Amino acid sequence: MSEFAERVVAWQTAHGRRDLPWQGTRDPYRVWLSEIMLQQTQVATVVDYYARFLQRFPDVANLAAAPLADVMRLWAGLGYYSRARNLHACARRVVTEHGGEFPRDAQALARLPGIGRSTAAAIAAFCFGERAAILDGNVKRVLARHFGIEGFPGAAAVERRLWQLAGELLPQRRAMPAYTQGLMDLGATVCTRARPRCEVCPVAPTCVALRTRRVTELPAPRPRKPVPTRRVQMLIAVHDGAVLVEERPPAGVWGGLLALPQFDSAAALRAALRALADGARARRLPARRHAFTHFTLEFTPHVVRLARIAQRAAEPGAVWLPLVQIESAALPTPIRALLRDVRSALAAPQAARARHTPAVAPPKREERHDKETRR
Repeated sequence: MSEFAERVVAWQTAHGRRDLPWQGTRDPYRVWLSEIMLQQTQVATVVDYYARFLQRFPDVANLAAAPLADVMRLWAGLGYYSRARNLHACARRVVTEHGGEFPRDAQALARLPGIGRSTAAAIAAFCFGERAAILDGNVKRVLARHFGIEGFPGAAAVERRLWQLAGELLPQRRAMPAYTQGLMDLGATVCTRARPRCEVCPVAPTCVALRTRRVTELPAPRPRKPVPTRRVQMLIAVHDGAVLVEERPPAGVWGGLLALPQFDSAAALRAALRALADGARARRLPARRHAFTHFTLEFTPHVVRLARIAQRAAEPGAVWLPLVQIESAALPTPIRALLRDVRSALAAPQAARARHTPAVAPPKREERHDKETRR
């Protein structure tokens, strides 16, 4: 074993994380699920989603048999929704092409939807002890600092060098699970992007970045490019306690989720509103912004309460979602937050009217003046 690998394995055995819900198992389904969820998502966020997914889909057969809409609904809020679509597609491939059993080597795993080279290696190492190198974002940072690798890790030439290093450092087969977990733990808890804890790092004695005082400079950041802003108009049409939503196309932003009808211009939104309820006028709300990886979405909501709707408004893929169901529906996080605010705003006038409506006194009982009463 290389000195680097030996130090990582020893450190992981003594100080690595042990309380994560997907640890202590060699079940490839559970390891695969955790690895997909952890892509570009923090552990603290994943834990609850992981538990809910296992409760609803305890094995790959259950996941493969479920409608995609159920998977998207459970994934809502976790972000990067192509992962959920690939998760479902991968489960179906495992069931239909592999008899419900995950392949046992990294190369075969990497051919499945949504499983890249690093994720395949992690599954193979944890579940089958294969000597396969991982290279996620955290590991790139560890190797770039330790070996003084210049350049942005996402650049092709730099990434090739890092993959070469990752392969050269692999320990013997029996140490692979501890080494793989150790690299992950090291990048997540010690060799962090900001405020790294070099004083407790097991490989600090041989770290080039530490020796040359370049820990904050390595790895080099992604070259900055202007982030474009896309501006759209969104219609919040409320009718009979429900809001009009539509299923987004499978590919693209919020693919497969429910979202508000979206338009490139206010004129297009008004035309759609006329088709929905002739003569209706929507109230414009302040614009909101949501940052994606490659652009920022600025959306201006327009809210309207409709007493009646036209039959011709029933567009394919559009549904009236009860406002009481927005917490459980497959909605993107910013849309859910917007609808929460709208629901509260709509409820406020009703509550105010209820508070200021005077209590109606019970009708007085009529006095009877017949002979029986006078007696």
